[in-house]
Amino acid sequence: MFREMRRKNQALTPEECLGVLHRGTSGVLAVQGDGDYPYAVPLSYVCDGGGRRILFHCARAGHKLDAILAHDKASFCVVDRDQVVPGEFTTYFRSVIVFGRARVLEDEAQRRGALELLGRRYSPGDEAALAAEIDAQLAHTCLVELTVEHMTGKEARELARARDRAKAQE
Repeated sequence: MFREMRRKNQALTPEECLGVLHRGTSGVLAVQGDGDYPYAVPLSYVCDGGGRRILFHCARAGHKLDAILAHDKASFCVVDRDQVVPGEFTTYFRSVIVFGRARVLEDEAQRRGALELLGRRYSPGDEAALAAEIDAQLAHTCLVELTVEHMTGKEARELARARDRAKAQE
């Protein structure tokens, strides 16, 4: 169902893909938008469940939510590295793309849990303030879970070669 990566020598391992998802602080969600045009939107997220799901929040109304409710299939991309190397006419990149199905969380415990994970990721340390913020925002916030069905990661040839050299020296 999902395409095989063409340049397998540049593929990231599943563990490396998870590392990218855990290091990243923003990604781009792509869904089928109005008039069947792709709609891609940057957002903050948290990766949970050993990489089995991506959680994010949004307003209770808007283009992103309408698209998710109409078509649950989505992709999500996180760029871990993007270094322009002018003298080599290239970039040293590393990124991960996740494919899956998005759903709005309806259960209050699940919604609260998702907000707690997001809050701890972006504002760690003050549990009392986090609990108060969640209590204030929970009723007004939509929480979405993207269940991961397929994940691929890729990096620039130069980074893959450097990784292979380092492994060979171990």
